[in-house]
Amino acid sequence: MCTIKDKQEEIIEEFSSFDDWMDRYQLLIDLGSEQPPLDEKYKSDSNLIEGCQSRVWLQADLMPDGTVRFLAESDALIVKGIVSLLVKVYSGHTPDDILANEPYFVEAIGLKEHLSPTRSNGLVAMIKQMRMYALAFKTKLGN
Repeated sequence: MCTIKDKQEEIIEEFSSFDDWMDRYQLLIDLGSEQPPLDEKYKSDSNLIEGCQSRVWLQADLMPDGTVRFLAESDALIVKGIVSLLVKVYSGHTPDDILANEPYFVEAIGLKEHLSPTRSNGLVAMIKQMRMYALAFKTKLGN
């Protein structure tokens, strides 16, 4: 099974093949487009992430094997690509793994410096929300 670190390294490698940020934005848009749509039942106000300029829904479920499954969608293409990267990195891992691994790929691919301040705030809010779910599930599991 791929670790969170492995997944982040894959993302860094994929983005490093593009020098131009327009190509990297296009990759984000493509990644967002490839993501399956979120079931309408999860597009509730309780799943909306506070602090995002565009609408981002995040559904988290604790699976029977103790891993967390994240599903997400956004109404903005680039943001949908960003959240799809976070889902790729963290979904399918335990709360402990999620909490122990910062999303260093964000810095490594230059994403943070190429986002508008409002998108940067939204990215921070998405990461924070995923970590809050992981913490809640960790508590639920009694770890």
